[in-house]
Amino acid sequence: MKLKGVRWWVIALIALATIINYIDRQTLSVLWPAIVDDLFPDKSSLERKQIYANISVVFVFAYAFGQAIFGKIFDWVGTRLGFVLSIGVWSLATIAHALAQGVLSFAIVRAVLGVAEAGNWPGATKGNAEWFPIKERALAQGIFNSGAAIGGIISIPLIAFLTVYFSWQMVFVVVGLVGLLWLVPWIILVKAPPGQHPWITEAERNYILTGQKASIDDAEDDKPEYSPSTVELLSRKESWGVILASAAIDPIWWLFVFWIPIYLNEVYGMDVKAIGIYGWVPYVGAMFGAWFGGLLAQNRLKSGWNADKTRKLTITLGCLIMLPALIAMANPGGPVTAVLIMAVILFGFQTAIGNVQTLPSDLLSKKAVGTLAGFSGMAAKLGAVGLTSLVPYLTAGGNYTPAFVIGASLALLAMAAVWLLIPKIEPLKAPK
Repeated sequence: MKLKGVRWWVIALIALATIINYIDRQTLSVLWPAIVDDLFPDKSSLERKQIYANISVVFVFAYAFGQAIFGKIFDWVGTRLGFVLSIGVWSLATIAHALAQGVLSFAIVRAVLGVAEAGNWPGATKGNAEWFPIKERALAQGIFNSGAAIGGIISIPLIAFLTVYFSWQMVFVVVGLVGLLWLVPWIILVKAPPGQHPWITEAERNYILTGQKASIDDAEDDKPEYSPSTVELLSRKESWGVILASAAIDPIWWLFVFWIPIYLNEVYGMDVKAIGIYGWVPYVGAMFGAWFGGLLAQNRLKSGWNADKTRKLTITLGCLIMLPALIAMANPGGPVTAVLIMAVILFGFQTAIGNVQTLPSDLLSKKAVGTLAGFSGMAAKLGAVGLTSLVPYLTAGGNYTPAFVIGASLALLAMAAVWLLIPKIEPLKAPK
């Protein structure tokens, strides 16, 4: 049996996994007003926010180290088995939230969830490098990144709706079961890499494999691919450009992922059901930004631009879109205006991030791309830990302006890292 467009089915499944990933992680933040009333009724507003921040920090720490761990795991066992391990464990961890009764038990299940969910991103980056030619990678990255936005759009109203019929404990069980169901089509479809897959047509196989060498000079086609050791990888300034850009830009996303429901609850007095009405709007901007960033990069590459010019243009544009919107959040007015401004911020973020996440596959061979993606992902989450830890103190009294100003500064830092540390985005060669 031959199936046309197998690579698009693969990236669609990865995007679906990303949607499930975000539903699972968002469940806690959306349910937090109900959970905190049930488990921590005597705590003050600041104490409740600190408890939430501490649990979130545990998640991000685990997520950070999980990125590095799963970057290696995906390089060792491959994309197929790597995703089975990642989504299988995180789905079981989501279900286990139903048993949590306090800070320690929530911290434990969030840590397991964080480590396992982290595999989605190095896995998706490796899957992208494995299944797509260079000129389509930014679009493929945008498709699976849009899964994060769609997950945000779906999760907030979905979880609010489920609370009408289920306790907060049962909501965790329901959303966890969805991830286990995802494993069935993944195991059936992704039988092997494109070079050995029995269902792929010869035309598609050749298109993928030939396109993956499009940026290498013909004279070098027969040379072994450059696959540096971890120590050598970390000695290259280009690697640090990717790592620092990720560490700077990613906390902006997490600022909104963790704090949109809490912000709406604290600043506008919304309960879980009201948050379900407003909280999904910013993720619409994120979804369109993911598509826009991917399509813009693909358009420029097809028109003859090289990867260096294309990536730097798209990353810079995304950061410049975020800057004024982050500053505008200092005084957004009513809740409708606030969530619309957030949508612009997340549009800019997703325009940039797909191309930032594509950098490892632009610079390295398939054998090393998962390692750099893992390290940059770990750095990104450590940056998010720092900002998340500060939010309760930065936002004391309900004033979120300092947090948004820091976000604007981080956007500038991400641009600087790409432009200054990666002089030219092209496959790295072994030092002479």
